[in-house]
Amino acid sequence: MTEKSELGKIGEDFAVSYLKSKKYRIIGRNERKQWGEIDIVAIAQDRTLVFVEVKTMREGELKPENQMSFSKMKKFKRVAALYAGHHQDLIDDRKGWRLDVIALTKIGNNFLVNHYENVE
Repeated sequence: MTEKSELGKIGEDFAVSYLKSKKYRIIGRNERKQWGEIDIVAIAQDRTLVFVEVKTMREGELKPENQMSFSKMKKFKRVAALYAGHHQDLIDDRKGWRLDVIALTKIGNNFLVNHYENVE
């Protein structure tokens, strides 16, 4: 495992713990389909289906938020829409689904967390 992929896994593990602390129910991780991958699939406390992209960087590197380019965002939306279409049973009719980005900056053994909800 490369240092970058190891950091990504550590970041995703942290993001899952963070979401659980916010009362999200995790229903999938690294959901790989022929159309792409979703880091985390969860149900928020208000029953909204949430697709989460996790970006993790070390302190002193670029901000993790900057890793979400236009093309990555477009692919994230497409993959989430396809997943939602194949899993209608997970969607609350009144709440629907949304896209979140969790940007993590690793500082020593801790993380600075920026959770962006309902990104476009």
